[in-house]
Amino acid sequence: MIIPLEVLDDDVLQGLLEEYASRDGTDYGDHEVPLQSKVDQLKVQLKQKKLVIWYDEKTVSTNLVPAHQALSADDGVL
Repeated sequence: MIIPLEVLDDDVLQGLLEEYASRDGTDYGDHEVPLQSKVDQLKVQLKQKKLVIWYDEKTVSTNLVPAHQALSADDGVL
């Protein structure tokens, strides 16, 4: 299920984006990128609707996914 960006409190959104940006496997290349820069980049992509916040009811987890992937999901499952 897509969670609209507008329904999240600023602190909740910040925490979600920080957690996502600091996960293993989020590699930004050869140069170290500060966490807040990563969060800012994610916010831009969310506002541009390139990414969406996806809540998976089965795993009770939240993730960021490409919008086209979420919109093409069958039965609300990615």
